[in-house]
Amino acid sequence: MWVTSSCTAVLTPTSVALGNFDGLHLGHRQVVQPIILNRSAGQNSATVSETGQNWRSNAGRDKNLDSEPPATWENDSAAPLDRADKHHNFEGLIGPRAEGNSLSGRDDDGVDRLYSTVVTFDPHPQEFFTGQPKKLLTPLAEKVELLAAMGVEQLVLLPFDRELAALTACEFVEKILVQQLQASRISVGVDFRFGRGRAGTAVDLQSIASGYGIDVALVPLHNCGEGDRISSSAIREGLASGDLTRANQLLGRPYSLVGTVVGGQRLGRTIGFPTANIELPPEKFLPRYGVYAVRVSLKHGWEKMKDESSSYQRENPKSVIPDTASNLSFVNGVMNVGCRPTVDGLQPTVEVHLLDWSGDLYGQTLSASLVEFLRPEQKFASLDALKTQIQADCDIARSLLTAKV
Repeated sequence: MWVTSSCTAVLTPTSVALGNFDGLHLGHRQVVQPIILNRSAGQNSATVSETGQNWRSNAGRDKNLDSEPPATWENDSAAPLDRADKHHNFEGLIGPRAEGNSLSGRDDDGVDRLYSTVVTFDPHPQEFFTGQPKKLLTPLAEKVELLAAMGVEQLVLLPFDRELAALTACEFVEKILVQQLQASRISVGVDFRFGRGRAGTAVDLQSIASGYGIDVALVPLHNCGEGDRISSSAIREGLASGDLTRANQLLGRPYSLVGTVVGGQRLGRTIGFPTANIELPPEKFLPRYGVYAVRVSLKHGWEKMKDESSSYQRENPKSVIPDTASNLSFVNGVMNVGCRPTVDGLQPTVEVHLLDWSGDLYGQTLSASLVEFLRPEQKFASLDALKTQIQADCDIARSLLTAKV
């Protein structure tokens, strides 16, 4: 999948799914799906997306519009803060490419086609306006992998800065969607807001874009289970309370913690339960502190995404979707998330003990899918008491995970 934060490097023309997409939950997937199903610029009005939205052909629109310098878009009504602009130039082919995907400008019949493109914002608009780092359900590496697994061909990270935040709804459509992205189709949720002061609605987007011959699909809100609206906020609430059933249901997959195994205090070895310490991206949202039954995938090796302008690096472990990687192994485990109060820990750590497995994990990428919340974090009177509890946790986890296979 092609990933870039430079609008001059975007593969055009595009079919765009627009939003923040943190978590890529079931609702987000409904917004992204139409751009994957409809790639040909020559398709006629009979083409209908899975969401029931009709697309109309814009094959004749000008594909050689002059591009503008990167501008911005606003997703919060608060006034911009004084802070340095953050422009990351992630430019390159990153992550697994969906089978059959080709980054060429024509389909198998030689017809000009549209690049299925997810457009999101970096940093997250809330982070820009509040000045506070935002914890994310899916940091960039995970988002890239999940989108690639869906069949998305391109991810455009619009640098969210003061200039973008100042654009009106009309200016955003003209400068970003028309001139820079050369969009022929756009998919958004019906609750989408954009432009200065969040003044633009999804209906406004549809109206403004129609003047440029761009079709806009408005995807309805989706509920799950007992009427729960699918949202990133609801998923965070479930994770924060330890309600994994709810969080995983809304996500449409188990919530995963993905990172590199690093050295720790090796305390687990001394009590018979060696653990792997996982170093997560600092922006990763942590679930409720406590002990979890997890299903772990191990990947040998990973790719790095690097911004040459700032020596900025992020790892792309490519192990969030187990079926997309052939060099993975899967092991059941018990994970502790928290500050380890029994040994007077101060900083939160993520440690996993793999059941019925041994080996050297240092430097490897590990993805732990959270299956069941077992108990809250607690302080024990002694290491022997802790050891007894860990054994009980392992027995429960082994039974749960075996039953779920």
